Amino acid sequence: MKLIAAFFRLIRWLNLLFIALTQCLFQYCIIVPMFRQHAISPALPLRYFSLLSLSSLLIAAGGYIINDYFDLNIDKINKPGRIVVERVMRRRWAIVWHWTLSVAGVLIGMYVGWKTGVIWLGFANIGCVIALWVYSTTFKKKLLSGNIIISLLTAWVVMVIGSTTHFRMIAHSDIFGTVSASKLLRFTFLYSGFAFIICLIREIIKDVEDIRGDERYGCRTMPIVWGVHVSKIVAGTWIGVLTSALFIVWAYILQFGWWIAALWCFCAIILPLLFILTKLFSAQSTADFAKLSSWIKFVMLTGILSMIFF
Repeated sequence: MKLIAAFFRLIRWLNLLFIALTQCLFQYCIIVPMFRQHAISPALPLRYFSLLSLSSLLIAAGGYIINDYFDLNIDKINKPGRIVVERVMRRRWAIVWHWTLSVAGVLIGMYVGWKTGVIWLGFANIGCVIALWVYSTTFKKKLLSGNIIISLLTAWVVMVIGSTTHFRMIAHSDIFGTVSASKLLRFTFLYSGFAFIICLIREIIKDVEDIRGDERYGCRTMPIVWGVHVSKIVAGTWIGVLTSALFIVWAYILQFGWWIAALWCFCAIILPLLFILTKLFSAQSTADFAKLSSWIKFVMLTGILSMIFF
């Protein structure tokens, strides 16, 4: 039982649940209702959507394992009480589980791509596995590059569903036309862009939180290279960019009288972001930055849940 609990902690089961929720909401709150009036729909059938989501979860789980595998020494300093690799699970088993989950995710993606005609899905999943490996071994310790890779992979959680549907629409352009295609792309870029920016902000704050262990093992993250104060300014700037974009979205949906969606956007997303911004520059301790990271997770959740209103 202890090993099972440790394994679920290793693969970040709560994060995986969040990924599954994001993809389900985008599929069934955005895509499916958008094409309800058509006799056929470019949306993936349930069985293929479930498999595609499963492939994303398996690859993400494998990525979390390999990240902890290579971060073992740093984690002994930054979070000694949460270590699984070597303390509960042997290192060689961590590698076995990483490759088992990753290869399974790629194969499932290839199967879905073959059955739906979206052949590039399997190759995209291979790219995600490679990106997670290179991130864990090299780019996590580099200035900004690691942050950008993880943010892009986070955005891909939404993008893979939207782009797969868009590709299927191209095959039936005589039925769906360009209006539906452009509408789908707007929603896809809206939520994937939100995911990218909010993840980038969190990654910068996490680098500040983990500065002690990262510095000891030669990492070149933003707070180590540019300093904590500059990192706060960069994170604050991105919060400002995201908040400004959300104000534009908020003003846009007000025109349609979507009052509940507008209220949710303002109270559950914009106001918490402004709160994070005010607390960011007064944060000093590791605990302060850990709280900010938790608040950003909250905004991630409320942002994704906003799909319900559309």
